[in-house]
Amino acid sequence: MPIVGVVAEKTGDPYQTLISCLLSLRTKDAVTEQASRRLFALAKTPQRMQRLSEASIREAIYPVGFYKTKAKTVRHVSQEILERFGGKVPESLEELLSLKGVGRKSANLVVTLAFRKPGICVDTHVHRISNRLGLVKTKTPEKTEEALRLTLPPRYWIEWNDLLVTFGQNLCKPVSPLCSRCPIARYCPRIGVTHHR
Repeated sequence: MPIVGVVAEKTGDPYQTLISCLLSLRTKDAVTEQASRRLFALAKTPQRMQRLSEASIREAIYPVGFYKTKAKTVRHVSQEILERFGGKVPESLEELLSLKGVGRKSANLVVTLAFRKPGICVDTHVHRISNRLGLVKTKTPEKTEEALRLTLPPRYWIEWNDLLVTFGQNLCKPVSPLCSRCPIARYCPRIGVTHHR
């Protein structure tokens, strides 16, 4: 299970789920896990996060990708949650998307993992594999999300991301997927695959 799912399951806290999600973007799970642990040892609520300096946040989350920008985002999102939502992470996709620095992937992850509401989180793995399998024919993750909402039964929405992220990291890689070891290879049309192992 990807680290954001672990944080959501372990803490049951939408705020920690959101922050770990923001830290995870373009960062390996092992790095995100350590950074989240260090940061949450200092502050687990938006109120406490606001008391930290940006430099303290940067230091805690290093070496996540774009750690300087993410430190600013963490402080800004925490401030908005306090000022606009009374210190509670909003439950709707639209309200989460209104937070500067929160994109569709992060908003969908928070909705699905923290609030257990239907949503489809589409990252590069979900986008690539859904197209490779022929479930959708789309050019962007946003269009993939729209198409999956129409074709994938809602009971699978929440777990779709977890399944395909792990699958994409280990077998269905972007370049030269490991089709010889794939348990569903005989059902896969391998759309867009030019070389596989």
